[in-house]
Amino acid sequence: MLDRLVELLKSRGVYGWEISDEKMNGWEFYFIRHELDQHRAKNVEHINVKVYQITDNGESVGFASAEIAPTASEQDMEKLVDDLAYRATLVRNRPFTLTPPAEESSSDGKASDIADISADFIRTMSELPETAGEDVNSYEIFVSDISHRLITSTGIDATEHYPSSMIEVVVNARRDGHEIELYRKYDSGTCDAAGLKRDLEKTMNYGRDRLITQPTPVNGKFDVLFSGSDSCEIYNYFVDRMSAGMIYRKMSDYEIDKPICGEFSGDRVTVKALRELLNSSDNHAFDGEGAVIRDTTLIENGVAKHFVGGRMFSCYLGLENSFTPTNIEVTGGTHSEEELRSGKYLEIVEFSDFQVDSMTGDIFGEIRLAYLHDGEKTVPVSGGSISGSMNDFVGNMLMSTGSAQYNSMKIPALTLLRGVTVTGAEN
Repeated sequence: MLDRLVELLKSRGVYGWEISDEKMNGWEFYFIRHELDQHRAKNVEHINVKVYQITDNGESVGFASAEIAPTASEQDMEKLVDDLAYRATLVRNRPFTLTPPAEESSSDGKASDIADISADFIRTMSELPETAGEDVNSYEIFVSDISHRLITSTGIDATEHYPSSMIEVVVNARRDGHEIELYRKYDSGTCDAAGLKRDLEKTMNYGRDRLITQPTPVNGKFDVLFSGSDSCEIYNYFVDRMSAGMIYRKMSDYEIDKPICGEFSGDRVTVKALRELLNSSDNHAFDGEGAVIRDTTLIENGVAKHFVGGRMFSCYLGLENSFTPTNIEVTGGTHSEEELRSGKYLEIVEFSDFQVDSMTGDIFGEIRLAYLHDGEKTVPVSGGSISGSMNDFVGNMLMSTGSAQYNSMKIPALTLLRGVTVTGAEN
């Protein structure tokens, strides 16, 4: 089928094209408590086609994309190609070149052992310590080996294999006739057994404490400590503002070899894009357009170093060897956990929702569970919200030397933002 698609695309005389063929071989397991309820195997294939067209006498380039079924007929393929060729003429962008081939594009082509990965997840869940008050209600495990082939009009024909896993867990906590459920979803490549066990143990403790919370009493400015996966939103703010798209559209004011804020009184962040990260599901040899992914420092010690992003905006900025990042590592913390957990602060471990706007810097979060530390005692609280702006926090934020990984992001385990506005649940 792919050969016929290539023939059709070449015959239409379009400016360029890309075909992405992703084959997924996977296993799924469904447990109630720790008893296997059902399991199944799956084999799925997704084929996406993207067409580029030049219009306005070479002054504009447009593109359109769509998915086509692997079982599509000759008529369906012709209709799709003609439709995309037409739709691409309706889009007007400044001209740009398409990604050229490179020797480093393909990976070794080795398939992942989904049996071993599945066994690691099942073993980890069976070893999880539970109590009469906190235990696992159910969990679902999805493990896949993905083969991805990318073929383009510029001569790229690259293939990569990588594992992709997900586990969804429901934890129950009960006390004095009351019971709640906490839901967790973990994405990864292979199984991070230690990290999964550690996080689920914390989750059961959070469930216990959620049943004895008091309304959040704080109103005004407060130091807020982040110690969970929501911290990723804070660091995505830096990654987004180093993207070629935001720079070109002037949605970010970062400049190469200049500090990302006026003055620093706290830790200076270092952000790196990595080709590989242990247990990540995003260990790709190339991005969606065929650009080779390389280890690259985006921000070093608080100073912008390299912009990266998709082909179009990278061309507009004149960037060489640019790509869309998949794995991110953040460092720069200089504080121990004991230092960050001293004094008065609010540690938020559960949000109903937490957002960071990469363009404005605004942050907002609704508190589901937090711990209020007054310097002497610790009280679990819930309700209320936090707000503020990363523009005010970047210069004085503090980070731990220790790290934590959430799939494709490895970041400081603890992040302290100073002077966050906290609105309590009490009037």
